[in-house]
Order: sequence, then C-alpha cells, then structure tokens
Amino acid sequence: MGRNRFLVSILAVVLGFVTGALVMLVTGHNPVDAYRELLRGAGLLVTVSDNTDWKEIVFNKRFGDTLLNMTTLILTGLSVAFAFRTGLFNIGAAGQMLMGGFFGSIVGVKLSFPAYIHVPLAVAASILGGALWAFIPGLFKARYRIHEVVTTIMMNYIALWTVYYFVPIYMKGSFETESQVIRSTSSLRLSSLTGFFHGSNVNIGLFLALAAVILIWWLLEKTTFGYELKAVGFNIHASRYAGMKVSRNMILSMMIAGALAGLAGATFFLGYSENMKIGSLPSQGIDGIAVALLGLNTPVGVLLSAFLFGIMNAGSLFMTSATDVPNELVSIIVAIIIYFAATSLMLETWLNRINKIFKRKERGKDVLE
Repeated sequence: MGRNRFLVSILAVVLGFVTGALVMLVTGHNPVDAYRELLRGAGLLVTVSDNTDWKEIVFNKRFGDTLLNMTTLILTGLSVAFAFRTGLFNIGAAGQMLMGGFFGSIVGVKLSFPAYIHVPLAVAASILGGALWAFIPGLFKARYRIHEVVTTIMMNYIALWTVYYFVPIYMKGSFETESQVIRSTSSLRLSSLTGFFHGSNVNIGLFLALAAVILIWWLLEKTTFGYELKAVGFNIHASRYAGMKVSRNMILSMMIAGALAGLAGATFFLGYSENMKIGSLPSQGIDGIAVALLGLNTPVGVLLSAFLFGIMNAGSLFMTSATDVPNELVSIIVAIIIYFAATSLMLETWLNRINKIFKRKERGKDVLE
C-alpha cells in the first residue's frame, strides 16, 4: 500500500507535466523550451563555460532561490500534514504563519540584543505566536466539538485584521502598509550563506526547516507521545477507553501544527522580507495544503513535494521572461498535479489493475513452463 501511494504521487506529477505540455501545444507554445527554461530558472540547468567554477554550477543564485521558496513550504506543509496525521484538518496555516511572523517581528523591531540572543528569541516568539493562534481551534475542538475547519478558517481572517490594525500603530514603517524593518541582529540571513549562493536570500531558516522534518518524523514514528496523538486521530473512543487524554492530545496536536506554521512565519518575515506588509494572508499557508496532499502527509514526502513546488515557483518567472508562455500556466500545471493527487483512489485502482495483469501473465508463463 505504501509503495502504491508513492507511485500515485509520482504518477500525479508526471500526468500534471504531460497535461501541461498538451495545454502548451494546444495554445501554440513549445513545451520542451518552456520546461527547459523552467529548470534553468530554478537553477537546475546552468550554462557552463570553460571559466565556470563548479560552485557556480551547484550553488548558483537561482538554485538558492529555489531553496528559499522551498523552506517556507516545508514548514507549512508539515503543519498541515502533522495535523492530518493526528486526525485534524488545519486549514489555518496561513493565519498561524502570519501571527508567527507578527510575534517574531515585534521581538525583531522592539528589542535589542546581540545576535546570538536576538535570533533565537525572535524565532521562539514566532513559534509561540503560531502555537497560541492554533490553541483556540484546538480548544474549541476538544471542549465543544466545533469542527476545526470552520475555526481555523475564521482564525485566518482574525489574524489578517489583527496584523492590519496593530502594525501601523506599533510598528509603522516608511509606509502605512508595512512595518519597520527588523534589527539586523534578529535577521536569519547570513552574509556567508548569501555569498555562498551568489546573492540569494536563502537563510538559516532552511536548516530549521530540515531539522523540523527530522523532528516531526521522529515524533510521529518513534515516540509514545506521537503514537498517542495518531491514535486519537484514528479513533477517539478507543483512545479514551485505553486511558489516553483525548482532549489534551487534540489541543497539543493543533498547537504543534501551529508552531510549525509559526516557524514558517519566522523563516519568511525574519529571513526573507525582514518586514511585514499588511492586507494579505501569506500564500505559502494555502500552498502548504497542496504540499501536504502531494507529500502523502509524511515528513519526507512533504520535503520532496516542497522541493517540487520550490522549483515551480522559482522557475516560473524566468520561464515567462525567456519564452512566450504565460506565468499562469505554471498555476495550471500545479493545479492539475494536485487534482491527480486528490484522485489517488482512482490512480491506485489503475495501478492495482496493472499489477494484476502482470501477475496473471507471470502465472501463465509459469504454467506453460
């Protein structure tokens, strides 16, 4: 079953790109040129000359931008996937990410410490902000059985307008629509890392995201606590009968998911933009749902899925500028990939039928022999 699920995700990606190529052909575009420029824009294809250093090939700026796009998507995808593995639907990763960025930005703007204190403090504030924002839907689910889809969606908009109100009052920047720039001592950027990727804004948030993948895998697969969280998600009544604290585990599950989204806010607002712009929810929170779905709600799957989305996001603008293919086509391809991933039952049925056909042929050969 696990192998079939993995093949379904691979098949969804392949079918998405094939369908995208067909759309390009129908609209009069060259899919080979488009996909080549997409990979070039993502830094996976590099023009090599005699004077090109190998570091420029592997660690080029465009590849750094792909990793930058991937970083936040790993964490929002993990947030959605972790909640789903514990029986919850976290549709509020966007709001949790925004509040995480808001809490981290307050620490980054208002406090002054050496970098070795300021950075961990700002990141911790972001994690706390996301966790607290997810606590409310978790409490409503555990105590009053109010479905988390409704509460997390509403918390997204409460987060949007909370930031919209408080940023101009307490952290007003050069314009009404943005906050002050955080102090350099709270930034996740490292000049050495930026230089290593030839000017990309990839930052230490990447390593935090990779550490989160390992931590969540270990928590879900190797700990008693993770087993209890999954057990509550599978069957509330059996878990309660077994003596597990169902309400507590529901709240903790949602808070851990919120903490991951809050950390995503830190990597974006402290590592990339370094200030907040009001009036919109971060799109990475919504994209995290698609990343988790394609990644089969597993930490490693989310990592691979986020890398694919990072390639698409980083390479799309270059593809548009280098060819006459519209940027919207990338969104179409992503949507098709997600559509095929969502219809996993149908794809699994196809794979099972193909496996049965091959098994029958092998049995027929054995009989003849």
